[in-house]
Amino acid sequence: MKLKDFMAAMSAIESDRKLTKEVVVSALEEALSKAFRKQIEIPDALVRVDINEKSGEIHVYQQRTVVETVEDDELEIALADAKALNQEYVLGDLVDIEVDITKLGRAAVILAKNVMKQKIREAEKQVIYDEYCDKVEEMVVGTVETVEEKFALVNIGKTLALMPRTAQIPGERYYENQRLRVVITEVNKETKGAQVLVSRADAALVKRLFEKEVPEIYQGVIEIRAIARDAGERTKMAVYSHNENVDPIGACIGPRGSRVQVIIEELGGEKIDIFEWSEDVSELIKNALSPAEVLAVIPSEEKRGLLVVVADHQLSLAIGKKGKNARLAVKLTGNKIDIKSESDVEAMGIDWRVIAIRQQEEARAKLEERRALEQMEHFASVRNEMEQEESVLPEEIHTPIIEEYVADVIAQEENSDAAVAESKETAPLETTVVVDELEEAARIAKEKKKASGMSVKHEYVSKLEQLADASGKSEEKTVSRKKRTEKEDKEERRKPTFDPKKRDYEFKPIYSEEELAEIARQEEEERANDWINDDIDFDEYDEYYEE
Repeated sequence: MKLKDFMAAMSAIESDRKLTKEVVVSALEEALSKAFRKQIEIPDALVRVDINEKSGEIHVYQQRTVVETVEDDELEIALADAKALNQEYVLGDLVDIEVDITKLGRAAVILAKNVMKQKIREAEKQVIYDEYCDKVEEMVVGTVETVEEKFALVNIGKTLALMPRTAQIPGERYYENQRLRVVITEVNKETKGAQVLVSRADAALVKRLFEKEVPEIYQGVIEIRAIARDAGERTKMAVYSHNENVDPIGACIGPRGSRVQVIIEELGGEKIDIFEWSEDVSELIKNALSPAEVLAVIPSEEKRGLLVVVADHQLSLAIGKKGKNARLAVKLTGNKIDIKSESDVEAMGIDWRVIAIRQQEEARAKLEERRALEQMEHFASVRNEMEQEESVLPEEIHTPIIEEYVADVIAQEENSDAAVAESKETAPLETTVVVDELEEAARIAKEKKKASGMSVKHEYVSKLEQLADASGKSEEKTVSRKKRTEKEDKEERRKPTFDPKKRDYEFKPIYSEEELAEIARQEEEERANDWINDDIDFDEYDEYYEE
């Protein structure tokens, strides 16, 4: 037997099937033991297989029990014969007798091969199951290996996943070596075929695509509360924001629809409706049936479920083409919905307006009660925190400001309880007063500043309000005075800092000898040309011009 080739084949199995060495060795040991039992045709025979991984040597031993009297020489050995092999053997010990595995028959070898194949296949299934059992409803990228009429095989890394016809998007065509985004829907190890099932028609795929494209969903700021999908046609998704400053619908759509457009292209042009989640079932159903306008959602008297009332011209829009809009709303909300037009409901004798108003009042009362309870819990927690701080702080820090703050919180709590009780008895439901937490915190902070001697800031008045209150006349004077003042300031800055008339110096130009000679020559020419002024007496002609 070529042990080197055999060990090389075992190493190839480990690397190709991505199995550990212990799994392959265990499978080989079980295969050899069953093959030897097949050879000697004794199923109950005790066999021990010794495999040396370093040297590659394989030894198979048949174990026999030491007894006084031998009844079956294939399973037992006499004490005398055992003593001949080793003096330390006693009754009940197992004696190892090596056998030659090269003399195994054809049937035994085939059995060993089949047993080893089965064990390796089971180990491989276990490895795949451990790899993908925690990835159900997770999105992976796979490559299409084979496309058949009823299914397609997708390579997702460590195994080939099966995508049935029902899990494919209608109208979408696949080809070999095509890369697809799929979501894992099922992982099992009991079936003989594919262990992993993937889908492109599941609603989880849309959810994972939004998590990939919208960072707010991945970070947990926005949550997808419910989703319903009709693959290839339309998807409805209800989102909720844990931060009041973040718009959940706008974040999912993205700037100019960039985020949702990527998902629509991935799904082959499938339409996606995004609306805001509401704890009120009636409000949620109204949002789910958009773009239809719902008048009211009331309990159904005949059937268990809800009756949705819409206008006569909105009935077909609410139901949708082939009932898709209503079907998706039922799937998303989890309630049975019966959509009726306004005229049909009135013909049935149901006053849906009165029922709707009563439901709104009950929902508003529950909301106010819940808010009041949350406020009382908040005030109680604040009081406990202040009491704990008083017990921890030293006596010199217990100033009157802290005592006044604690008393103010307690008094405010009592006043809020009395106000809530009084509003429930006397005031109508719409005028129920609930103290807002932010207003309470601002009032306490203002009182604390006043007690500590800090001045309260005056209210800010904008310039527009000042100009609106002032008269037009005073406004013109103020503006003109301001401009004149600025002009005077500029002129004042332009004035020199010295008086040029009271100077005790004289500016004298410096000329060269050539320039001085030129200046003297020009003066002589001027005097020579000025002879007419010297010879004529213009005073003689003054009387003539005066006449």
